[in-house]
Amino acid sequence: MSTLQHFWHSALHFVFYYPLFMSYLWMIGALIFYWKERQDPPYQQPKPLAAYPKVAVLVPCFNEGDNAEETLSHALALDYPNFEVIAINDGSSDNTADVLNRLAVQHEKLRVVHLAHNQGKAMALQAGSLLTDAEYLIGIDGDALLDPHAATWMLRHFLKDETVAAVTGNPRIRTRSTLIGRIQVGEFSSIVGMIKRAQRSFGRLFTVSGVITAFRKSAVHEVGYWSPDMLTEDIDITWKLQRAGWNIHFEPNALVWILMPETFNGLWKQRLRWAMGGAQVLIKNMDVLFKPKLNFLWPLLFELVLTLVWSYLMLFMAILWLIHFVVPLGINGGSSPFLPYGTGMLLGATCLLQFALSKWMDSRYEPGLGKNYFWMIWYPFVFWLITLSASIVAFPKVLLRRDGKRARWVSPDRGMRSSTVNNKSILNEK
Repeated sequence: MSTLQHFWHSALHFVFYYPLFMSYLWMIGALIFYWKERQDPPYQQPKPLAAYPKVAVLVPCFNEGDNAEETLSHALALDYPNFEVIAINDGSSDNTADVLNRLAVQHEKLRVVHLAHNQGKAMALQAGSLLTDAEYLIGIDGDALLDPHAATWMLRHFLKDETVAAVTGNPRIRTRSTLIGRIQVGEFSSIVGMIKRAQRSFGRLFTVSGVITAFRKSAVHEVGYWSPDMLTEDIDITWKLQRAGWNIHFEPNALVWILMPETFNGLWKQRLRWAMGGAQVLIKNMDVLFKPKLNFLWPLLFELVLTLVWSYLMLFMAILWLIHFVVPLGINGGSSPFLPYGTGMLLGATCLLQFALSKWMDSRYEPGLGKNYFWMIWYPFVFWLITLSASIVAFPKVLLRRDGKRARWVSPDRGMRSSTVNNKSILNEK
């Protein structure tokens, strides 16, 4: 067997079995978490807390004139006795400032701060945190609709364990009138939610959800707040806190309803930013491998490296596979990583099993979620390709990115406006 043939067969094994292994690892970890999770009461009925310390809901806004009023009305409707809402207008160029000022007059629990220039989400969060005397901060996005019981569910972790620095919640997708939107409904259950459950079962979280996370302000202050030069401030703050010895929990009962891209262009920009943020965190935290006291973070780092290797290996094999149709390379072209033969069928079946398991677990929070199962058959064709491509493009872009460059806002794709209107019935059922 030639060296190229040996490489091809070895690479095929890794390409197939790495995602297969990770999928079963996620499912096992998620089931362990769910066994404990199922002991909780229904999410609409959290147990009373021993105390109700002050909470500040921070809402950074950049060009959210269309969403700010709806977002803030839900934040102000928290079923929690001691809270305030702080909206940070980060140099918006639309009518966001006018909307926020009008709402501030109407609601005494709402405070508004205007930043003269676009400083980025990290700086907006820091500005909001410095304005409040609350020890506990809940950060949400400017398009997010917060569940009334979210604060109660998240605060129980802080009150029970003084080592907890952050508690991340459970985002649910509102935009679902298109194929891309419907696929993301399943993705946030079968991929995002399942991975968080598994990672929490096995040790540490790779990242909190930037769209809904509660923080202990003293812990955030200790690590220097959010980093203004990181494209994904949520991943970075997660690693900063855990490196400092703090714990981070996942609370699936803390729901928030969010808008997501429903165009390929918007989805690509979002996933590229996520991939670049992951690459930044990888480069920034490689020194963890040389610090035995931080060995609890090694599994997360190894997974990040292996996923990057898997992405570039897929690219290299795709090139070889295409070349072999023109120039004989001596490889078995029928054993393609892109066609559902043999092990590929097993991988596809495992993918469907993972989708079914995750939807079963998350149906606790969103009844009827199983109706979305059909749309998930398109996930490998649409999202795997986008995620794979984003990972390949992201790493060199991060290497070429100027150190210290401020990560500023760019108005995101919030999906089809009609799908938000149609989705109001989903929120009203909660």
